[in-house]
Amino acid sequence: MKSVKSSFCGMAAMGMMLLCVLLPVSVKGTGETMIVEAETGKPEGHTVIAGDGENQWVEGFHTAGEDGITTEVTVSREGFYDIAVIQASQGGHKENPVLLDGRNIGNTVTDDTAFGKSVLEHIYLSAGTHTLGIGTSWGYIRVNRFELTPSAALPADLYTIPEKMSVGEATPEARRLYDWLRENYGKKILSGQQCDGGMFGMENQAIWRATGGDYPAVLGLDMMEYSHSRVEHGGESDRAVPYAIEYWNKGGIVTFCWHWNAPSPYLKEPWYSGFYTKYTSFNLARVMNGEDEEGYRLLNQDIDAIAAQLLRLKAAGVPVLWRPLHEASGGWFWWGASGKEAYLKLYHLLFDRLTNEYGLNNLIWIWNAQDPDWYPGDDEVDLIGTDIYPGERVYDSQSASFLPLTRIAGERKMIVLSENGCIPDPEQVFRDGTVWGYWCTWGGEFVLRNTKFNKPSEQYTETVMIRKAYSDERVVTRKDLPDFRTRDEK
Repeated sequence: MKSVKSSFCGMAAMGMMLLCVLLPVSVKGTGETMIVEAETGKPEGHTVIAGDGENQWVEGFHTAGEDGITTEVTVSREGFYDIAVIQASQGGHKENPVLLDGRNIGNTVTDDTAFGKSVLEHIYLSAGTHTLGIGTSWGYIRVNRFELTPSAALPADLYTIPEKMSVGEATPEARRLYDWLRENYGKKILSGQQCDGGMFGMENQAIWRATGGDYPAVLGLDMMEYSHSRVEHGGESDRAVPYAIEYWNKGGIVTFCWHWNAPSPYLKEPWYSGFYTKYTSFNLARVMNGEDEEGYRLLNQDIDAIAAQLLRLKAAGVPVLWRPLHEASGGWFWWGASGKEAYLKLYHLLFDRLTNEYGLNNLIWIWNAQDPDWYPGDDEVDLIGTDIYPGERVYDSQSASFLPLTRIAGERKMIVLSENGCIPDPEQVFRDGTVWGYWCTWGGEFVLRNTKFNKPSEQYTETVMIRKAYSDERVVTRKDLPDFRTRDEK
C-alpha cells in the first residue's frame, strides 16, 4: 500500500543524496580482490571514523538523507563485480543502501555485532572512476571496508524451469500460460502495472498515454475488498474480479495480491488499514497454535471468502498469478508479525485449502515473503517474487537482488519483480543477464502525480523511460501476448 511503499522509497531516495570525491584506487587484474578501507572515504552527516586500536571503521549512520560514507574507486577493466561490504550491526537486523555513482543498487544486510560480509553480486562497472558508498535506511552499523571481486559466470541453466506446477494438473489456460512463461523466461520480460481501476484505471491510462497506445502485459489487482471485515464496514463494491475477467478477455494476464484486512473484532482505527500490524491486535502465532479458536474460525472464514472469488475467475477461464501473504518477513503486515513459524503454518493452510479443498488449479503461486528462511518449499511455489523500491529514477537491473533469489529453491523457479517503484531499463537488464520474468510497477504516486489525471508523474519513472521500456522488442506488452484462452470448438 502507498504509505509503506512511500516511506521505504523515500528513505532510499534520501540515501542517494550522499556523494563525495575521494582518493582513487584501482582494480588490477581478473581474479584479484580489491580492498577499499572505509576510513579512506569522507564521512557525511553524523558519521565518523572510529576504531579499537586494531581496526578502524565508520559509524554514526543515524539519519536517512544525511549520514553516509562515500569512497572513489577506479576500475581498469569493464565487467561484472561482486561488491562486498564488511560491516557490523550495532544491535539487531539492519539494512542500508549501497550507492554506486549515486544510485541505489541494493541493500547491505547484517544481523551480527561482529564484522561480517554482505555481498551484492554481479554488478556491472564500466572502466573508469566510480563513487561507491553506503547511505542510511535502518542505520546503526559500523562499516569497515569494501571488497570488489570479478564475478563468476552466470549458471548455464539459470532460465531452465521445470514443467511441473504446484497445483498438479492445472486448468488448460493456466497450463498454457505457465508453459509460455517458461519458454520465454530469460528471452523476454513482461511489462506489468498495479492498477486498482482495472484496464481503464488511471495508471493504465498513463502508460497508454506515455507509449502512444500500449497496455501492460500484466495487470496487478488486489483481493483486499473481499475480506470479511472490509465488507462488514461497507468497503468498496465488487470490482477487482470483473476487472480481471475483462483484462483477460482483452488478451492480458492478471496477478492478484491480497492485503488481508484482519477480522473485525481485532481491528483498531482506522479499520481500513487492518492489514498493517499496528492497526490490528490479531496475533497469528496464538491463532495457529490453537490458543485463539475464534480467531482461527474467522481466519478460515476469510479464506472461504477469497476462495469464492478465485472460483469465479476459474469459472471464467482466468488463470491467476497468485501472490498472497506478501512481504511477510518485514513484519509490517500482521501475517508476518508473529514470525516465520506462524507465517509458514498459514501459508501451508492457505495452499492446502485453496488447492485441495476448493480445487483452484487455475492459480500460479508466487512466494513473496522476501526472507529465504521463510520459504515454504518447492511443492507449494511456482514463481519467486521480490519487491524493490530503489528511489527515484533508478533504472538499474537490480541484479544484486535477482541472483540470491535463484538459490532459494531446490529447483529452478522463475524470478519476478512482483512490485517495483521504477521500471528497470531493459537495456541494462539484458546486458546484465538477470532477466526478471516480469515487472509490475506499483500504482499511485509511482506512476501518477494526480490520481485523477492520466499524465505520468515523472517522479519515479520518466516518460522517456516508459517509452523506451515498452518499445523494446524484448519487452512484452499486452498486444504481444498469444491467446491463452480455451475456445469453444462448436
